[in-house]
Amino acid sequence: MSIKFDPIIFRRGLSTIVFATALLFGVANLSLYAQQPQSIAPSPVFLAIETKTGVQRFVVEIADEQEEREVGLMFRENLPPDQGMLFDFGTDRLVTMWMRNTPLSLDMVFIDRSGTVVRVAENTTPFSTDIISSREPVRYVLELNSGVASGNGIRSGDKVRHPLLTKNLSSN
Repeated sequence: MSIKFDPIIFRRGLSTIVFATALLFGVANLSLYAQQPQSIAPSPVFLAIETKTGVQRFVVEIADEQEEREVGLMFRENLPPDQGMLFDFGTDRLVTMWMRNTPLSLDMVFIDRSGTVVRVAENTTPFSTDIISSREPVRYVLELNSGVASGNGIRSGDKVRHPLLTKNLSSN
């Protein structure tokens, strides 16, 4: 029996190997991508919080899809003090958060559907899996750098203004 070299079969085999290798590296890179900080486009409109000391303004990223809420600010190593992330849970409910894979200490501002701050959890512990609860039904959570809430006088009872809150309140 003699084995004859067939260039067509050789090319098909080679292209299969190249494709499989590219696919393997693509999946590996996708896995790495999923573990990197994800940036959600900041809202072009400021979020304003009316406090006793005045109106505080922040540029926020909106996390209103399940995948965006699951990642949140995980893996972020810095966040400017005038920026944050606003989570919209779509309905009023008891909300629980954690700090898994989050190297930043954060302040979490829990906000009901009318835009009223109901609780502020300050100085959360980076990388912690401890549960941080809203303690009562809320629709939104605003995450800010640790110390920003107290530094700006943000407290329970303050009012939050943003087009997303206004739109959702009028549609309910």
